[in-house]
Amino acid sequence: MDWLMGKSKTKPNGKKPPAEEKKQYVEPEFTKIRVVDFDLKELVVLPREIDLNEWLASNTTTFFNLINLQYSTISEFCTGETCQAMTACSTIYYWYDERGKKTKCTAPQYVDFVMSLCQKLVTDEEIFPTKYGKEFPNSFESLVKKICRYLFHVLAHLYWAHFKETVALDLHGHLNTLYAHFIVFVREFNLIDPKETCIMDDLSEILCSPVPAPAPSAPAPAPSPSSQNHVTER
Repeated sequence: MDWLMGKSKTKPNGKKPPAEEKKQYVEPEFTKIRVVDFDLKELVVLPREIDLNEWLASNTTTFFNLINLQYSTISEFCTGETCQAMTACSTIYYWYDERGKKTKCTAPQYVDFVMSLCQKLVTDEEIFPTKYGKEFPNSFESLVKKICRYLFHVLAHLYWAHFKETVALDLHGHLNTLYAHFIVFVREFNLIDPKETCIMDDLSEILCSPVPAPAPSAPAPAPSPSSQNHVTER
């Protein structure tokens, strides 16, 4: 079934979400932890010899697999009891069917919908062709944008609801690097509306900036004549 995304800033029961909590994930002691320390833009720029659609297909499939793997590391903590709605910051995401019917679901249900749909799309030879000479469909770019939008929701939920577990597993460096790489990629090819990602702009601006180089250590001072050893003749 083809699903459409929806979001709201009120809880399913109509109550407003609680006041925004302190965001541990933007604190310097955590944002400085990365797997790589070079400019990620170098990884996403389209190579001259590569077709744009092939580049988008390759990267989108890779991000789907990596984000799915990252979520699996904390999936035991993301349950219908702990995450009764798909939350990220002050936003709660809902699903709508093709008739526009609103579907209330827990975060693990939502993520399951995301991953199932993405898996179906990226393995469809008519949409993500792998055989030489096979053309990409006219709808390819819009489908890539849909996948990226869904994957962003999962990343945002990981930070908002499961960052403490990620830190406890010592996987926040991987999450930070994956998130930064993904954001740089979608910005490079305008794959997600900035209005969609603005809820995480504070983190994006920190992580998408190159890690500052460590300050050079001060050279050791030259020894003064009075401190040098003297040889005494006997």
